[in-house]
Amino acid sequence: MARRRWYGSDRGLTTRMTLTIFGLGLVYVIFIAALIAVGTSAIVILLIAGGFALAQIFFGDKIALAAMRARVTEPHEAPELHATIERLCQLADLPKPKIAVSQMDMPNAFAAGHSRKTATVCVTTGLMQQLEPRELDGVLAHELSHIANRDVVVMTVAGFLATVAGLLVRFSVYSGMMGGRSRDNTAVVFLVVVVASIVVYVLSFLLLRALSRYREYAADRGAAIITGAPAQLASALQKISGTMSRIPTRDLRAAEGMNAFFIMPAVAKGFSLSSIVSTHPPTEKRIERLLAMQAQIDGAPAAALS
Repeated sequence: MARRRWYGSDRGLTTRMTLTIFGLGLVYVIFIAALIAVGTSAIVILLIAGGFALAQIFFGDKIALAAMRARVTEPHEAPELHATIERLCQLADLPKPKIAVSQMDMPNAFAAGHSRKTATVCVTTGLMQQLEPRELDGVLAHELSHIANRDVVVMTVAGFLATVAGLLVRFSVYSGMMGGRSRDNTAVVFLVVVVASIVVYVLSFLLLRALSRYREYAADRGAAIITGAPAQLASALQKISGTMSRIPTRDLRAAEGMNAFFIMPAVAKGFSLSSIVSTHPPTEKRIERLLAMQAQIDGAPAAALS
């Protein structure tokens, strides 16, 4: 069975991941410096920030699985799913990840974990029921591409910087109120942390959206290389998109927190704020690119993609 390597070939993704981590790290350091400047304990800040960052890196996948009410399965519990992922991993020269299944009607999938060796791929029962085997191959290959590209780790760490910033804002305000400062000083502390938190949020939002959209294109391309049939993934995306509009709104809202990790965001069709600030590029654009890759394969050797 031929193995297909492409790791590191997407310089655009590598550059974006590096700039995102550097940019968010710089914003994070400046934010902590601002809190220290207004009198918040540096030791407490570092302990809280470090503790939460480590927790997210090492337990982020478990948190994500819990949010989706997913359970890690053994080969005898889902033999076909395990066999498919094992075959795709051999093609991609990747270690087999843990495999989880979420009992949800919403068709979706995501990858999580802090390394290739500890990664988990999760699929919903709705996805397995909606897709044909070859379409499911495309979706699973897409998620394996996220693991191979290591962008899952970057998104996990980067996304958590903004979360920790929010926690530090609340802690700083609380400690300012409880620390016996004068009202004037407390007002200054409050103003500084509010302004800093707004800046952190805006910059984090812009950096993460830019990375998130590009990484989906990169994973689509990776799936095309693994399977050699990008039209399979294009067909799967078309089905998932059509089915998503029939999922109850309350279920979509419940899953919105995982949108950055899903293969397709949990957003109903039509105008909404979520569609404007989507974590993913337009589905039509993704399908267009995949079909262009398929045309390239049909008219030239498959090696031309890699």
